[in-house]
Amino acid sequence: MNLLRGSARFILKLMGWKLLDVPQHPAKAVVIAYPHTSNWDFPITLLALAALPFDAQWVGKDTMFRGIWGPLMRALGGVAVNRRERTGFVEQVAGEFRRRENFHLIIATEGTRRLQAGWKSGFYRIALAAKVPVIMATVDYGKREVGLLASIGLSGDEAADMARIAACYEGRRGRHPENASPIRLL
Repeated sequence: MNLLRGSARFILKLMGWKLLDVPQHPAKAVVIAYPHTSNWDFPITLLALAALPFDAQWVGKDTMFRGIWGPLMRALGGVAVNRRERTGFVEQVAGEFRRRENFHLIIATEGTRRLQAGWKSGFYRIALAAKVPVIMATVDYGKREVGLLASIGLSGDEAADMARIAACYEGRRGRHPENASPIRLL
């Protein structure tokens, strides 16, 4: 275990967090993060990423990458996305999965920290287009657990796939549970 991984594990433990991991990491996967209800999710997630033997990049709104913060966000694995206009993001990312041997991309399914009617469908469309599994990740404030929960392959039956995903997240609680969006695609 390298120094960074050991330090991150120690800090999480010191903060009272238990680190979760799946037995095997697929070479490629869309990693979905739920619930996302607080700004604190970001630093806790970065610590978990450093603590796990798992390399991943993450998607964030392009405004996070402006000014002096841009180089830092990219160095931390960030990929900027413009949510204000259609840019072909799903196909671009699916193409990136096809080009790489190893690629894990973390997406906050709700797209915001505020309550929404459901989840953005981009993660689902990317995973289907790229033919890669979905790994469920969480920052669960109720249980003080952070990390990876399970990996599933999508069938293309949206209702069945979302039911499997919802079952995995059953009982998981964000820092502000009232802001957790229902597990359904918009």
